[in-house]
Amino acid sequence: MNSIIRPRRLRRTEAIRQMVSENKLSPEDFIYPIFVHDKDFKEEISAMPGIFRWDIKGLIEEVKRAWELGIRCIVLFPKVDDNLKTEDGAECFNEAGLIPRVIRKLKKEVPQMAIMTDVALDPYSCDGHDGLVDQDGNILNDETIAILEKQALTQADAGADFIGPSDMMDGRVGAIRKSLDKNGFIDVGIISYTAKYSSAYYGPFRSALDSAPRLNANKLIPKNKSSYQMDPANAKEAYLESSLDQFEGADILMVKPGLSYLDIIYRLNNFSNKPIAAYNVSGEFSMIKAASMKGWINEKDVVLETLLSFKRAGAKLILSYHACDAANWLKEN
Repeated sequence: MNSIIRPRRLRRTEAIRQMVSENKLSPEDFIYPIFVHDKDFKEEISAMPGIFRWDIKGLIEEVKRAWELGIRCIVLFPKVDDNLKTEDGAECFNEAGLIPRVIRKLKKEVPQMAIMTDVALDPYSCDGHDGLVDQDGNILNDETIAILEKQALTQADAGADFIGPSDMMDGRVGAIRKSLDKNGFIDVGIISYTAKYSSAYYGPFRSALDSAPRLNANKLIPKNKSSYQMDPANAKEAYLESSLDQFEGADILMVKPGLSYLDIIYRLNNFSNKPIAAYNVSGEFSMIKAASMKGWINEKDVVLETLLSFKRAGAKLILSYHACDAANWLKEN
């Protein structure tokens, strides 16, 4: 064989492979999702081995650990007591509620860490939906946005660096941006769940927060969230959603889930000049964990390959429950 072009020359040694690597992972790429509850102990989530609902004291130590590993942003998710859940989800804008208290505490104890919050009603709603539900089972768009504005303002006032609207109501990014600016929070960013699909991969997350749709004897409750989250069959629709969110003031655009929607990450990265984030969701995490616990795969290798695939597709940031493990493995390497 007489071949002048031999691609394997650039794969010959580890040093050469690193020299020409097109994409690299670093701990600064990760946003670490953390669950918190109003208890005095941490509680492992059965569907997500190694992931906990943290008490506030334990949460502070976990955030400090994440910072030392090189992670620079976390996102908070509350497990709200049932007795605080209502049809209007009003607990979401309680200034003395769990998330505002946690933000204030973290900003005092770990001020350097950037904090992202979740804006949606499902953790606070007795109906388990991201928006208000009327008697006929309709998710009320504009009425929901009025509450989300209050939630975002409460979180910003507590010290949040980024607001994360995950509800998929039409127009909510613009309404939240205007409300933040009007009230003096011009420096608070918005990481919008731009292309959030109605996915089966969210199961472990919903069990962690008890945020799945619930039966209600007094009215119809939609069994799923397909009337507001995107259809998994659709790709072009993501262009429309990203155009709207960017125009309305989003600073970062997110695709959720990540692994089954790498094509959407790629499309939006080429379409938009905004940074793209990918959410490596709970179902993706739990599948890898379960297979590794069975000894069927090497967890470290599969996790790092999975996270690298998001970067290769065009994601600048990755929300992942693997964040601390991955950051530690990267430091070892």
